[in-house]
Amino acid sequence: MIGRLHPAAHAAIDPQRAAIVDAATGEVRTYSDLAWRSMRIAQLMQGAGLGVGDHVAIMAANEAVFLEVCWAALRSGLYLSTINVSLTGTEAAYIVADSGARAVVIDARYADVAGEIIRESAGALSAVWTVNGPLPGCVELDDAVAAAADEPIVETEGSLMLYSSGTTGRPKGIIRPLSGLPAGTSNPMAAFMQRLEMDESTVYLCPAPLHHAAPIGYSMTTQRVGGTVVLMDHFEPEAMLAAIERYRITHVQLVPTMFVRLLKLAPEVRARYDLSSLRRVVHAAAPCPPDVKRAMIEWWGPIVDEYYSGTEGIGITYITSPEWLAHPGSVGQPILGEVHILDESGGEVQPCQIGTVYFSSGQPYTYHGEVAATADRSTATGWGTLDDVGWVDTDGYLYLTDRRTYMIVTGGVNIYPKEAEDALITHPAVLDVAVIGIPEAELGEVAHAIVQLVDPAAATPALADELVAFCRARLAHYKCPRGVEFTTLLPRQENGKLYKKALREPYWQGHDSRII
Repeated sequence: MIGRLHPAAHAAIDPQRAAIVDAATGEVRTYSDLAWRSMRIAQLMQGAGLGVGDHVAIMAANEAVFLEVCWAALRSGLYLSTINVSLTGTEAAYIVADSGARAVVIDARYADVAGEIIRESAGALSAVWTVNGPLPGCVELDDAVAAAADEPIVETEGSLMLYSSGTTGRPKGIIRPLSGLPAGTSNPMAAFMQRLEMDESTVYLCPAPLHHAAPIGYSMTTQRVGGTVVLMDHFEPEAMLAAIERYRITHVQLVPTMFVRLLKLAPEVRARYDLSSLRRVVHAAAPCPPDVKRAMIEWWGPIVDEYYSGTEGIGITYITSPEWLAHPGSVGQPILGEVHILDESGGEVQPCQIGTVYFSSGQPYTYHGEVAATADRSTATGWGTLDDVGWVDTDGYLYLTDRRTYMIVTGGVNIYPKEAEDALITHPAVLDVAVIGIPEAELGEVAHAIVQLVDPAAATPALADELVAFCRARLAHYKCPRGVEFTTLLPRQENGKLYKKALREPYWQGHDSRII
């Protein structure tokens, strides 16, 4: 039995409706294609001995087969883990082993990584299927699908078991109990679907990698309600604007670094494309500088919504453009769970006081095989945190200050790097920026900026001094970096999250670094 929130249900009603479109080529996969292919892949998984509650993993780029494999797992009661294609072989093999995956689908273009996965998982994998070419000892997925036995499967709801970004430590799998409900009878992102008014008329543009939580979540939600997913193989600012115009995109999910790159386009390029089809643009994953957010609203209109959450699902806040303009800098009010701000002793603070952000009454989860790590993120009462620092105003709107682990303590004074980052990103020469704490003999640590420029050739000591002065003209001097260095690329994930641990480590060798 299949519920209505499933591609197979839409295939039965309108089989030729577009389920997936390749943004670059215009190639279409219909709902009939998606339903048939996902069923055949589910039969393959069943034939390999995978049953309800078993695990499978996929490492592939943004293309139709990614969503086909996802639906195959989720319609047959399996847990699916997605693997970032940027990982090394060792990192990818760790996720496959840690998840307990019994089968893997991998893009043959990542042959070295595939080899490492196969070597490290020898004896644990029942099957390894490849896409985009062959690999030694593996079976090409298309060949396997063509030969798959046409047998019924148990149509029961599976689940994604995604891994944390690993920006402050080793990635952890986030697992929830299976519902036991028939496939297509629940939607994990129902709260977003309602807020964004997603339905069968939705045309969702996915410019970010499907292996991240939000892109895969929004893509599958679009298909749960019968809309169309347009896949970009990677984000490129002008190409995204062209795709919005060409495919009459109604919804898109972005991250703040994408906003910055869009705003750096020349005015004549920004004005070249018709974006009038957009109904909702939603962003999250990383803090958005207020000036950047305001500029996007001025350009695209009051359709730029924001939410704060995590893959753990412990809670969600949400804010629309009109609300944000009345509460600039806020990430909204809770739509799942209740927000609590706690001090270092675990006591709840008054409105407008800063502390660690906790949620109560959110979705239950555990870190796969990590009982202690789950407990570290929870209070005795079961409230959960993502380790972010913030405060709530008298109207109940949440504001994030920074991650607890990124706070800089200089001479006993707490500095939240986000303030300086928000100031520096507005300088016309700056494409991306990170502010970290580095050791200093007298004060313990001081703020230091690492800057990626629009034009790398512009990096000079004079520009470094100019950026410090630019920041000091906007913030108290103690909040600003003492120095600036330039880099060609900051270690930021496609979901906008920054590997600050990697930036800090070289400075703290031999010091008490507080790196977690």
